[in-house]
Amino acid sequence: MKGLYPLIALMASVFLFNASEFLPVALLGSIADDLRVTDFEAGLIVSFYAWAVALLSLPVMLLLRRMEYKRMLLLCILVFTACQALSGISDSYWMLMASRIGVALSHAVFWSIVTPIAVNVVSERHRKTAISCIAVGTCIAMVLGLPLGRAIGLMLSWRWSFLSISIASLLVLIILIMILPKVPNPGTFTVKRVPEIFRSRVLVGIFVVLVLIVTGIFTGYSYIDVFLTDFGGFSEGEVTFLLTVFGMAGVVGSFMFSKVSRPRMRMFTAAVFLINTVSMLLLNPSVALLMAACLVIFLWGFCYIAFSVSLQSVLLTESPEDATPITMSIYSGLFNVGIASGTLIGGGVMDSIGVGMIGYVGGAFSALSTAVLLLFLLPYIDKRMHQSPESGRS
Repeated sequence: MKGLYPLIALMASVFLFNASEFLPVALLGSIADDLRVTDFEAGLIVSFYAWAVALLSLPVMLLLRRMEYKRMLLLCILVFTACQALSGISDSYWMLMASRIGVALSHAVFWSIVTPIAVNVVSERHRKTAISCIAVGTCIAMVLGLPLGRAIGLMLSWRWSFLSISIASLLVLIILIMILPKVPNPGTFTVKRVPEIFRSRVLVGIFVVLVLIVTGIFTGYSYIDVFLTDFGGFSEGEVTFLLTVFGMAGVVGSFMFSKVSRPRMRMFTAAVFLINTVSMLLLNPSVALLMAACLVIFLWGFCYIAFSVSLQSVLLTESPEDATPITMSIYSGLFNVGIASGTLIGGGVMDSIGVGMIGYVGGAFSALSTAVLLLFLLPYIDKRMHQSPESGRS
């Protein structure tokens, strides 16, 4: 397949960026003890990261909008590598916070361009495969990234978890320098054209649906460990198994997406949103049996990846070609708004009505996103497709 090796290198970079994003979650206790701060203050590192990505994605991409994509990606990974190293040698809370915001800056750029680059290094007929491969990098990070980072932190120190990512990302950077082809940037998009994006009913619909479903998912997922142990009564080994099932199901979701034909894509997307809603609403009763919980967790993990690649596929089709990184930057920013909002709402639910209710509250947001998708977004896309087969590129 054309572009196979660059695509594998991009998958490796996706793994590192995903593993890095939530690494502090697995190391909060060690970080708090070493830097002599409270667990709450250590937790703010995660929250500030999400909001930094949300706020920086669009402005930074507008600033870099004329830069050739390979150069932009390499610069992004260089900043990521340096800031991970800085995290590893941080001797104060504020130094660590500053380094994590630097990582968030690179994150904002990375997720704006990695998918557009991936679909450009392969042939036209392998575009969906490229999107799926990027998703697989995310899945592997969910399955292996956090446990591996935590293991390194426990064996050596939390600092070596960050330093290990820095070393690995430096190797990926060198490989990409050698094998990634140049990806031309039209450079014709201007700041004055930003309102055009928000005049597109399809793009705005994607953004609204995205915030709702990610908020719903992370209302539950942010506290899934506590839910499964405290409410479900599962052992540590069973929780590890269930979280592994969640991550592996995402690989299946990305594979299924790559096999779905374009005429069936809207049906696939609708099914994924519906299944996600049902899965979240069944979280509470499913913990009565390990096998029931396993099935529900599998379906939920399948949908977590499948919904995102489906929305990205529509976004790439509907965006003007020179605006793709800008629309992807908005997508990335709003995804992180959903993460931060879901984490906040889930925490409120846990403190007020109990962790057992996070599935119901998250499912309500997912149901709302499904309603918007079915009633407003997909019918309009159908109408557009009948009017113009080249929708979004004219």
